[in-house]
Amino acid sequence: MSGLPLEAAAAPEPRQARPKRPARRSGALVPIVSTATVLACLGLWAVATHIGWIKPLFLPPPEAILSALGQAWNGDLDGAPLGIHVRDSLMRVLGAFGLATILGIPAGLAMGTSRIARGILDPLIEFYRPLPPLAYLPLMIIWFGIGELSKVLLIVLACFAPVALATRSGVLSASADQINAARALGASRAQVLRYVVLPAALPEILIGLRIGMGVGWTTLVAAEMVAAQAGLGQLVLNASNFLRTDVVVMGILLIGLFATLFEVGLRQLERVLVPWKGKA
Repeated sequence: MSGLPLEAAAAPEPRQARPKRPARRSGALVPIVSTATVLACLGLWAVATHIGWIKPLFLPPPEAILSALGQAWNGDLDGAPLGIHVRDSLMRVLGAFGLATILGIPAGLAMGTSRIARGILDPLIEFYRPLPPLAYLPLMIIWFGIGELSKVLLIVLACFAPVALATRSGVLSASADQINAARALGASRAQVLRYVVLPAALPEILIGLRIGMGVGWTTLVAAEMVAAQAGLGQLVLNASNFLRTDVVVMGILLIGLFATLFEVGLRQLERVLVPWKGKA
């Protein structure tokens, strides 16, 4: 027998240390870097314009943009206050985006669940999707006149394609095992679509909405070329005719600001509706 003590012989083996999970990166890093980037760009803009690296005709200094903002707010540029321009542009973009969402999501669901619907809609969408809005803008004017209808429909067509195609892609990515399990439990076709397919497609639907909203804002200037009385795009176009670069830059910054706000809102909606995304 061994000469080891009984306690030493019966002592359990030391437990192996569990590998530590890597700590999650702080979520505050991205906003800090983004804020620093914006401030650096603003600082470079101010320095370049004040030193004289760039002439005011090409890029006015920040204070000129603020002065143009004050003129636009008081309605000294073209007779309409800035609030009217913002209101009309928001109504056009939001109305067109809402209509594109109402039409695009069902169209995408139909293409993802029906081969007949896919055969009908897919070639039409893929044909006009690469076309720039200015290419079919004359047709919108000829068919629907120069009123608000042609402007809204132009933005609707621009937003519709990404929403419909993203929805179709989301439907096709739904798990076949989950669909078969739901059918085995007696779920109807409508129940499978509602409780299995739609939740699985929701992340890509939201991505399509974000892309569609961005495309809608980029189409706004083209839409407001059609005899618009007010709007941010119309304000920018009129200012460009008179070489008012300060007003042009101001309008671009406002359009970018509103587009960014809507993008942030859709990202927050995505976190609420699909909190599981990216956590698998």
